[in-house]
Amino acid sequence: MHYNRKYIILVGDGMGDYPQPSLGGKTPLMAANTPNMDFIASCGVLGLVKTVPDGLPPGSDVANLSLLGYDPRLCHTGRGPIEAASLGIKTRPEDLIFRCNLVTLEKKGKSIYMKDYSAGHITNEEARELIYELNRHTGDDFSFYSGLSYRHILIWHRCEDDLNTIPPHDVLGREVGVYLESLPPPLKRLIQLAKEVLEDHPINREREKKGLPLANAIWPWGQGRMPKMPLFKEKYGLKGAIISAVDLIKGIGRLGGLEVINVPGATGYLDTDYKAKARYAVKALERVDFVYVHVEAPDEASHLGSLSQKIRAIEEFDEKVVGNVLKMTDGKDLRIMVTTDHYTPISKKTHSNEPVPFAICDKDEKNKEDRLFCEFFASKSNVFVDPGYKLIEFFLEG
Repeated sequence: MHYNRKYIILVGDGMGDYPQPSLGGKTPLMAANTPNMDFIASCGVLGLVKTVPDGLPPGSDVANLSLLGYDPRLCHTGRGPIEAASLGIKTRPEDLIFRCNLVTLEKKGKSIYMKDYSAGHITNEEARELIYELNRHTGDDFSFYSGLSYRHILIWHRCEDDLNTIPPHDVLGREVGVYLESLPPPLKRLIQLAKEVLEDHPINREREKKGLPLANAIWPWGQGRMPKMPLFKEKYGLKGAIISAVDLIKGIGRLGGLEVINVPGATGYLDTDYKAKARYAVKALERVDFVYVHVEAPDEASHLGSLSQKIRAIEEFDEKVVGNVLKMTDGKDLRIMVTTDHYTPISKKTHSNEPVPFAICDKDEKNKEDRLFCEFFASKSNVFVDPGYKLIEFFLEG
């Protein structure tokens, strides 16, 4: 590491993808107009990093732990505990902590289908009231905690069970009744109770009048017990901060002792304030050595299966986050990395575990060769980092 140098990592969640026939065989990253990421790829090091170790689920929890220099095999217990840490929820070792979505389930005949994993991206205010109502009806064994939009926390107290769950975005449009029947009886009873509470709630009656998806069910997943992680500053000797609208990423930051910066207008969706994230990141570099900026929008577009929205989100990330960081740090001794955490292919509408592109450069480096920041050019670079948690050492020591 260089004395007085600053470091920043910019992550566009879920940007990786497969070639699209409608784009003439290009991926969304190749088709998008991304001059700022292309500049970094052309001036510095471009390569691939394996953020998801074999045998672990290709989620943002595993992948972002890797990007921040933590071995997921040692630190990852589940997504739920990390998000609970972000919300400052106090838990006990015997508690099993779930991420809990408000979802839209649809009954067709005797079958139940996952219609919407986000209940139409329900508003924070509506969701908060529904979670409050659910807590009024649960007993001592379960507790709900309100997060943002459809993303919440469920704690099963004094639970000794180990169980397998499925992320709701992995079963979008699919039959889920058989899976729900396979869950442990206490969890099945809770899901049935939640259905009864939610279906006739005034909020859902109003949403139905407006033609909006109903938040008519809960979907617990990503469970685990609270992990222990070494502090980022102890590992790398840098005072750091993290910026994200997503509780999961904030939780990783809190567990690692990073300053969690809340940015007004950051939504975790396509309407997020990209420019504000850039401004707050650059401002943070005045008092810390390292900033990690995470943008969720490309991933949300991918889960929706919208190619046009994914390309737009990538372009917004490039122009308003990467571009503004480059402009606002002009003349500073800065080392910058752009990357994505995992693929979220449009064709799958969920995550996959392929190695992802990354690019690193110093602000004073000059153009070496014209390259696009994309999967194809990264694969041709002969730079491959595996395991992924070693990438940050390469980034900080360069």
